[in-house]
Amino acid sequence: MERENIESILKDYDCPYMGTDLVTGNTVKDIKVDGDNVHIQIVLGWPAEGIIQDFHKNLTKKINEAYPDVKLTLDLKYEIIPHTVQQSLERVKGIKNIIAVASGKGGVGKSTTAVNLALALKEEGANTAILDADIYGPSIPRMLGLEGKPDSEDGKTLEPKVGHGLQAMSIGLLVEEDTPMIWRGPMVTQALEQLLTDTNWKDIDFLIIDLPPGTGDVQLTLCQKIPVSGAVIVTTPQDISLIDARKGLKMFEKVEVPVLGVIENMSSFICPECGNMESIFGEGGGEQLAQENGVKLLGELPLQKQIREEMDKGTPTVSQNPESPTSMAFREIARKMAATLSMRKKDYSSVFPKIVIQND
Repeated sequence: MERENIESILKDYDCPYMGTDLVTGNTVKDIKVDGDNVHIQIVLGWPAEGIIQDFHKNLTKKINEAYPDVKLTLDLKYEIIPHTVQQSLERVKGIKNIIAVASGKGGVGKSTTAVNLALALKEEGANTAILDADIYGPSIPRMLGLEGKPDSEDGKTLEPKVGHGLQAMSIGLLVEEDTPMIWRGPMVTQALEQLLTDTNWKDIDFLIIDLPPGTGDVQLTLCQKIPVSGAVIVTTPQDISLIDARKGLKMFEKVEVPVLGVIENMSSFICPECGNMESIFGEGGGEQLAQENGVKLLGELPLQKQIREEMDKGTPTVSQNPESPTSMAFREIARKMAATLSMRKKDYSSVFPKIVIQND
């Protein structure tokens, strides 16, 4: 038995989440061969709690089928590390990766998707938080069932509220729900920056930012000032949504933020009475958008009354019904998104010590 024999099998094992094989995806950290004893260490760069056992089982089976006499020890785990952000920007303390969830227009279910996506990442094993960047129409507190103002131990910084295991911050936690925010663009940008940097985030692997809809000055400025590792575009299959979603993609290109993929929301409606499926807003729009721009279609989500009802009650679908088909779809999307990010350039700046020159 030679190391090359094992490596060839790993090169032939394609991961549907990364879109490449295990070797090319830089997940194989060590291969030791001693006669018939083989030890393999694989470290995935994305949370995979929901599939890691099957992953282990399938890979073990593939190796054993090729080499029945091998005594295999397969060490399979995942580890989330920071990825690079826009030039001239530094990562926020306590946060490894920030992912912006955006849409070209309102009404496509962006906030609902952002909350459930964050919860799905948590279910997959990541320490996750969410920041509500919609200053004019904050909805995250209602969706997570959060009430009361955040604590401040030092009078300068804020402690994140926690809902369904997610650390969260929103302007909606600082003002009454029916109070309108009549602010101009610069005030909005400054408020969001403060919410991000003045919150004591605790060891976050992924911070999901629910951006306000649109691609105006506020959105562009936020993307230029917030260190983002990647972005996700939410759209419906409807042509009028796709037009604006394309603008969102172009905006991220201009500010050097990689788009990790497209999520098509409200892709179909299944009648609860007869079971008939209807594509109310058209079909194939998300896939077309992804193909046109060379990004992944991360997944398609149905239009369901239950999702809306659960969000209004502050009990998001992924938390309320974790085993439901919709929750499983969100977890699949979360894995694909995080795996796509894991293929991007890593940020190792925190590994190296900073050199400080002092004059005696």
